[in-house]
Amino acid sequence: MKILSIQSHVAFGHAGNSAAVFPLQRLGHDVYPVLTVTFSNHTGYGATRGPLVAPADVAEVVLGVQDRGVFPEIDAVLSGYLGAEPMGAVVLDAVARVKAANPRAIYCCDPVMGDVGRGFFVREGIPEYLRESVMPQADILTPNQFELDYLAGMTVRSEADLLEAVARLRERGPSTVLVTSVLTDATPAGSIQMACVSDEGAWLVTTPLLDMVVRGGGDATAAIFLAHYLTDGPRVALSRTAATMYAVLEATHRGGQGEMRLVAEQESIAHPDEIFGVANLVATELH
Repeated sequence: MKILSIQSHVAFGHAGNSAAVFPLQRLGHDVYPVLTVTFSNHTGYGATRGPLVAPADVAEVVLGVQDRGVFPEIDAVLSGYLGAEPMGAVVLDAVARVKAANPRAIYCCDPVMGDVGRGFFVREGIPEYLRESVMPQADILTPNQFELDYLAGMTVRSEADLLEAVARLRERGPSTVLVTSVLTDATPAGSIQMACVSDEGAWLVTTPLLDMVVRGGGDATAAIFLAHYLTDGPRVALSRTAATMYAVLEATHRGGQGEMRLVAEQESIAHPDEIFGVANLVATELH
């Protein structure tokens, strides 16, 4: 499979394409990474060096890839953090161009805008832009629960709420929604969950909650889910994504490191040990 991934890049650590490209390649996919920034490190360190790439320059890179005649072969477009609306427009234009060349291609959007505890950390207007302009164009959406609440316009407290919130998103565009960092009143103590809903069903996987903060985890999760989705469908993608991310994060936590051990734990990417069961989420109606 071939994937056009339009995201940020950091030289040190793992975030954006620096978190997405290696897992995609390790899982056997060809990746065309297009960079929206090239920073020394992710902004979680409080200071960073390096340039933002102008949207017009990003668009030129996309057009250059198109000039190579590969768009009919691209199976998916992946995007993450959008610094501003003009960059979002570049991404949506790239999606439209790829889909015009290959109608079977899909768009996987990680709608990065905030999380529990930090609130929104993107510039004003980006959450609304993601909800109104980007989400309707996505085939796969991978919000965390904080982002799901905003996009759905409701607060998720129960599994029934979770299904209702996802149904609201699916009515707006994406057929498959992966929700990360799920915590409901049914989540077992000391655990965290990941849910997926698609036309094929709705599922939930539970893993131990690790006491850590890691940057780039969402970027890696979206990439790994997309990789498995393309080859094995949503249920298998959920199981393998949960297994891989727990293995990577547990090893990172055990080693006391601040950056994900993506390379060191590459065997968990290529051959995840699916020790966590996938349960069916029951709804009266899946929209």
